[in-house]
Amino acid sequence: MRKLTMLFSAAAFCLAAAPALAQGIKMPAPSPTQTIKQDFALSSVEVTYSRPAAKGRTIMGDLVPYGKLWRTGANAATRIKLGEDVKMNGTPVPAGEYVLYTVPNANGWEVVINKGLKNWGIDGYKKEEDVARFQAEPRDLPFAIESFMITFDDVRPNAMNMILLWDKTMVPIEITADIDGKIMAQIDEAMKTDKKPYFAAAMYYFESGRDLNKALGWMDEALKTNPEAFWMYHQKAKMLAKAGKKAEARTTAQKSIELAKKAKNDDYVALNEKLLATL
Repeated sequence: MRKLTMLFSAAAFCLAAAPALAQGIKMPAPSPTQTIKQDFALSSVEVTYSRPAAKGRTIMGDLVPYGKLWRTGANAATRIKLGEDVKMNGTPVPAGEYVLYTVPNANGWEVVINKGLKNWGIDGYKKEEDVARFQAEPRDLPFAIESFMITFDDVRPNAMNMILLWDKTMVPIEITADIDGKIMAQIDEAMKTDKKPYFAAAMYYFESGRDLNKALGWMDEALKTNPEAFWMYHQKAKMLAKAGKKAEARTTAQKSIELAKKAKNDDYVALNEKLLATL
């Protein structure tokens, strides 16, 4: 009788402990979540999505059916946060946080930017909450990507590509931002202050193909306050070269080399030597 009582007590303990033990087990997520953030233009673009794995399955046209709305990943719908107004494949999308849906097809994908942040997957999707719809062209990959991936590539000051990849399919989406007017307005305002951003303004004028004489004038002003700045002399030499003033460019590049050696910066010595070889 005593043994039977002990057996029932042990069984009761195990039954009581089972939920606690189960609750204490942490397992790897089958489709782990990833957040990727890319500094872009004057702000950033951030994407949060889940990454299902292929696991030997046929993906496009099977696991991901053609012609149907897809959450663009697994679990909750993929989210995209835009820090400023942009265009995606030429379609305007205001700054804000949205859901990124797609409708895959063999010859073309439709990308849907939607306000349904409370949706789980495609549950709760409402077409009237669409902010934008546009087409994207899928491309074949020569190799397979095991886990679904979203990444950014070819990041430039005002344009970059957001790329969807899974199995042997790649879908690039170009994101562009109109930043020129904003930066020019900032330069105009900053030049009215006591602390004028001569170097930054000169570089923007140079890199955006504006008035080189103005850029050179601002660079000279910047050098007055920082006469040992070998990196500024290097940029001035590049400006002079672009303006066709090769003799002045050579003299300025030599000055940059002299200051770079003094600062023990071999990188700028090499940069100037490469520039001199083109003059």
